[in-house]
Amino acid sequence: MTIPSEPGDDRLDPSLSAIMSERNQLTNLAYRLLGSLADAEDVIQETYARWYAMSPQQREAVESPGAWLTTVAGRICLDLLGSARARRERYVGQWIPEPLPDRTEWVGGRWGGAADPADRVTLDESVGMAFLVVLDSMTPAERVAFILHDVFRYSFVEVAGIVGRTPGACRQLASSARRRIRASQAPAIPVAQRADIVGAFKRAWEAKDIDALVGLLASDATATGDGGGLVGAELHPVEGAERVARFFADRAGTAPGVAILECTVNGQPGLVAQQGGVTVSVLAFDVAGGRIKHIWAVLNPDKLRLWTTGTGSPGGDAV
Repeated sequence: MTIPSEPGDDRLDPSLSAIMSERNQLTNLAYRLLGSLADAEDVIQETYARWYAMSPQQREAVESPGAWLTTVAGRICLDLLGSARARRERYVGQWIPEPLPDRTEWVGGRWGGAADPADRVTLDESVGMAFLVVLDSMTPAERVAFILHDVFRYSFVEVAGIVGRTPGACRQLASSARRRIRASQAPAIPVAQRADIVGAFKRAWEAKDIDALVGLLASDATATGDGGGLVGAELHPVEGAERVARFFADRAGTAPGVAILECTVNGQPGLVAQQGGVTVSVLAFDVAGGRIKHIWAVLNPDKLRLWTTGTGSPGGDAV
């Protein structure tokens, strides 16, 4: 799961091109560490602000600008992750990472083209919603050590310089994080099979077919919603196949004019609910053993800015 940095524009000044070409790498890193594209962009702006706050002589003395930028961005993310726990205590309901659309499916077109931060995130298994949710359960140091080493292939000596611990300690942190990932992962199934299961869930949901929904869900399935206190959402996960099935069936058709569409969410088959051209919910799925094990529904409009063309207030309650 190595995320390469993309080359810069040769028309730019060579030194500026070298610095700006790291922006893709930094966006990929910060999104995986923070689970928020908005926070990732803030980190990148702060990182570049610190670079340009140095004198030309200081910048010229930096042997590897890319490594310097990554180190600074990693440390800023580490600080943010440390304070995120306190912020989450004030967050209304459940917090789910910000979902990413596939760039070919963005509603309304390019969304700013290459200048948009989402266009810099490489969609692979390390941005799958299930993967990000497990990352969010880790300590900040575990998360940073694991992402830098296992995903971005930094050595533990380099990771140690960012995390502020010894290489041996960083190795242990990454190993602990790796065990968490392995414990949460089910055997991989083909994307086409995942898409078939999600499509069947969509049809059963629209038909309010509780039996069909139960048949698609694992017995211990959970559904988690994130409204951020801005729209109606369950404050706690709904657990168990029967309860999850009834929950979705009871809410089918309660909001007028809602269309459920199949789409790609963080590189995996998912669903999006739109009302009047405005995306009101994005659903990501974790499928194991041919059944849906987890459903994550993001309703917080602050996390749906890449998914809608219109303006207005989302209506109705969902997960």
